[in-house]
Amino acid sequence: MWVQALHLDSFRSYNEVLVEFVPGVNVLIGQNGQGKTNIVEAIYYLATLTSHRVASENPLVSAGKASAVIRARINEEDRAVAIDLEISPGKTNRAKINRSPLPRVRDILGIVRVIMFAPEDLALVKGDPSERRNFMDHTLIQRSPRFSGVKTDYEKVLRQRNALLKSFNRDNIDSTLDVWDEQLAKLGAEITHTRIQFIRDLKPFIRTRYHSISGGENAVSSSEITLDYQSKYLTESDVEQLTQSDIHDRIREELATRKKDELIRGVTLVGPHRDELFIGLGELPLKGYASHGESWSAALALRVASADVLKADGIEPILILDDVFAELDVMRRSTILELTKNAPQVFITAAVESDVPAELGGARFQVSLGTVTNVGASHE
Repeated sequence: MWVQALHLDSFRSYNEVLVEFVPGVNVLIGQNGQGKTNIVEAIYYLATLTSHRVASENPLVSAGKASAVIRARINEEDRAVAIDLEISPGKTNRAKINRSPLPRVRDILGIVRVIMFAPEDLALVKGDPSERRNFMDHTLIQRSPRFSGVKTDYEKVLRQRNALLKSFNRDNIDSTLDVWDEQLAKLGAEITHTRIQFIRDLKPFIRTRYHSISGGENAVSSSEITLDYQSKYLTESDVEQLTQSDIHDRIREELATRKKDELIRGVTLVGPHRDELFIGLGELPLKGYASHGESWSAALALRVASADVLKADGIEPILILDDVFAELDVMRRSTILELTKNAPQVFITAAVESDVPAELGGARFQVSLGTVTNVGASHE
């Protein structure tokens, strides 16, 4: 699977642009602010229905426009698949596959699968728990597109339940709250169980990758990286043993226990939206204790290991490397280069071509003031 062509209409800085890509390596070169990251952001959006840069859809639409359109032609097992996605902040987004309207936008998920590396990845280890939850959930959407529907449904239930907890009319709240409790527990248990399975699959890969990326036997710190899924209502042994049904029951029990606090605070205090992915190095948490180099190694290992998990599932994701080579030393670059060898397609953005390792061939595109020009193959 690879992106043959991308057409953007009123997306970010692009009034209109059409770019045709090649399988293998595609390098977008341009100074900051010229629009190269907007190109790969559009591809990432097709794969996840989220941006890796902003939480709101408003910045994705050009100033003064009501909507933006991303059109792509995807090569999938030697057949072309056309995707049309209209982004309309404040309204319902719309999507088509091969010109046929879809009942739900999320039905396009699974056609494009990506793993993205970006400077923002440091937030995976240094940022808030929401960054790590998003890492798990966005990767799980690549692994199993139906997870997006479960997560969307959970978020709707969470909003409705929070609105009920905040309401001034508390008459008969118990019976109404019980309905939302059951939905929250059902969907929350599926999200939690799916995340736990993913972390279990990720662990062997990340240990190997971190060891390699951080320098192996030659590293100053030889501590092992650890991952643990943490939840207020699950112990460490629970995480390894409980079924989805068991987790459902635990959530219901915790909701009953925290009911008084929730009514006072007017917010849901139980569920996977409050869980955490703990990342440790040796006996210490990475956050707050790791050096800059250790943090970069851990963030990079998380991304590389998540690609390993997808490959183990038989999924060959497109790789997006957004302005990362300037940040990486030779050892970390070599890990990324290893991944690119067998990837069906790779997108790389860089301010100057010298930031891109000489070993990478492929097509080169110059990005400047809203235009993207194919300048041919690498001369290396």
